[in-house]
Amino acid sequence: MQVRPTSDRLRETLFNIIVARIEDARFLDLCAGSGAVGIEALSRGASFVTFVDRSRKMCGLVEANLDLCGVPEDETEVVMSEASEFLRRAQAREAEAWDVIYFDPPYTLDYAPALATVGASDSNVLTAEGVLIAEHHHKNELKDAYGELRRWRVVRQGDSSLSFYERS
Repeated sequence: MQVRPTSDRLRETLFNIIVARIEDARFLDLCAGSGAVGIEALSRGASFVTFVDRSRKMCGLVEANLDLCGVPEDETEVVMSEASEFLRRAQAREAEAWDVIYFDPPYTLDYAPALATVGASDSNVLTAEGVLIAEHHHKNELKDAYGELRRWRVVRQGDSSLSFYERS
């Protein structure tokens, strides 16, 4: 299993850009890996973080890291699932929407199904004022729009880029 953690520098850039959106936010760390991004969101004032990863091993690592950091269980949930499947299930059960979705799949994954699910006109997984950030290889050009999601910013650092989307 290959894990490509978000660099400290890129994570700092991310949170500098979305700082005003974090306080009391519901945050979704989609393809969470070690959970570092979601844990950082909690440390910066997010009220609740959902961690999603397809690997049982990574979900266990997230839970161990949450325990190490002393995060109360009522501030988080850890779910083992493929990203697109998780979003479809959340949509179907009309779960409470997230204010921030951080999507950091393996760079070889097709980003379109998950982004299209969030951007669908009937999607209820991202709040109206919410933001979705996709981390991707800078050579992997994501579209400027997926349904009602519109990209408003791209930040590149090294081989990685962050694409920021909001509902139009």
